[in-house]
Amino acid sequence: MKIQILGTGCPKCKQLMANAEQAVRESGADAQIEKVSDLQEIMKFGVMMTPALAVDGEVKSSGKVISAKEIAEIIRK
Repeated sequence: MKIQILGTGCPKCKQLMANAEQAVRESGADAQIEKVSDLQEIMKFGVMMTPALAVDGEVKSSGKVISAKEIAEIIRK
């Protein structure tokens, strides 16, 4: 599983990254977390607001910081 955090490095982006790392740790999921900060790459996802979270190339959340618990629920599906 590939989890991507889309954002330019703002505090909210960093918090979403920390929450994703916590969710993977706590759920024991076999996942790779990647930070995508290049605007051209972010635009390819069709994201208008960051931070955003994508799982296996599909955007699951954008424009807000979701909790580690919410991320764990997404990656369990």
